[in-house]
Amino acid sequence: MATSSDATSTTDHASGIDDAPTGEAALDDVAPETETPVSAPAGGNTNRSTTPDSTRFQDYISTGWVEQPAVLPPAREASGFAAERRRLVSQAFAGQRVVVPAGDLKQRSNDTDYPFRPHSAFAHLTGWASDSEPGAVLALDPVDGGHSATLYFRERAGRDSNEFYANPAIGEFWIGARPSLAQVAADLGVATAHIDEFVASESDRTVGSDEELDRFVSELRLVKDAYEVAELRSAVDATRRGFDDIVAELPRIADQTRGERIVEGVFYTRARLDGNAVGYDTIAASGPHACILHWTRNDGSVSTGDMILVDAGVEVDSLYTADITRTLPVNGTFSPVQRRVYEAVREAADAALAIVRPGIVFRDVHAEAMKVIARYTAEWGILPVSAEESLEPDAQYHRRYMVHGTSHHLGLDVHDCAQARREMYHDGTVEEGMVFTIEPGLYFQPDDLTVPEEFRGIGVRIEDDILVTADGAENLSAGIPRTADEVEAWLSGR
Repeated sequence: MATSSDATSTTDHASGIDDAPTGEAALDDVAPETETPVSAPAGGNTNRSTTPDSTRFQDYISTGWVEQPAVLPPAREASGFAAERRRLVSQAFAGQRVVVPAGDLKQRSNDTDYPFRPHSAFAHLTGWASDSEPGAVLALDPVDGGHSATLYFRERAGRDSNEFYANPAIGEFWIGARPSLAQVAADLGVATAHIDEFVASESDRTVGSDEELDRFVSELRLVKDAYEVAELRSAVDATRRGFDDIVAELPRIADQTRGERIVEGVFYTRARLDGNAVGYDTIAASGPHACILHWTRNDGSVSTGDMILVDAGVEVDSLYTADITRTLPVNGTFSPVQRRVYEAVREAADAALAIVRPGIVFRDVHAEAMKVIARYTAEWGILPVSAEESLEPDAQYHRRYMVHGTSHHLGLDVHDCAQARREMYHDGTVEEGMVFTIEPGLYFQPDDLTVPEEFRGIGVRIEDDILVTADGAENLSAGIPRTADEVEAWLSGR
């Protein structure tokens, strides 16, 4: 589910940040005023600077280093796919200059920044992902018959530059090795130039400030190519291992204060081990917290006898992310009422998956799941009307217990393709190569007098990542136990 309660109202996480904060960027020594033409992290600490800046020191620190060989890497796998995506942009914006910024570091506090994450369109069109440089810009300049692509960024400074040791934002003494123009050109298969050579124009079509361009590059991601599908498989596989880690640790976590945060931490360890980070803030919602759709405070206990809803996804180094939810009985066994609710949600998910194939309308996936949700809430005597009446557009009583949508597209963003037109997304035709979630749920708030007392405080969601195939669909996350029996067997085998 991640970060939007509406499957069609999503946010492109493309501002150059990730969710997790960094440690202190500049330690105790930050840059003095130097000729370095770039700034230190926002906030700064020049009032306590102790970095040496004498001429003799600069002469000394610039010598005595092992010469670094100019080794050029082979082109990465993503480069060819990115070139084809740029060709499609060129075709759509013939004769116009298209500019795609990566974004810049974003301040967390004083002189500390959030970890950098490039704009998703930048990563998609360059293939430069978790290793990309802040402040980089891709420019597509019109030439006869198309566009020429140039990637501008600030390459590493030589050891004879005070940037190397005195600038904590980009100096290699502070943040480690940075690439050269030649290395990136070979790696990504695109021409490179120093960022100082980039000149913006008022006529530029710029991602992030051009509605038509934003819509096009968003819709370009609706159908995934072979590289993207492979990366999403990797993200799902890593996420499965993260869920296995949680299951293995549940006995230790049970009944601990802030046990939800231990769950979050266990999964984050896997995300950092097997990927770049988490694709979104992990939801570890135990007991009635599971009724709060985006419970990310994760500061509650994980109590024996309750269920815990875990919504989590690993973002791999290419920045593609999984988005999977499982609801687990903490003691290993569902109570009768927990099992009843769980299996109703699972049946809704299965019903939605059963209709997925090329040619259907995307919104019909949600409609199919809602038939099951309406039927069960009516059977349990919760609805004031029949299931059939509740399903009427002007009724929707069952939606009180599931207010979110059933599906959203998935890819570089957990809610991918956010700027796509409604007729291409919610009302669009499903095509082979699309990847989206199916995630029905039932949430009975602890203070909801419309439901029997035995249901109150129970929240269940089951979410899987679905690939549309030529004649149907593949559940990429089917390897993570889904049925109540499978979940209990999974927990008993830990």
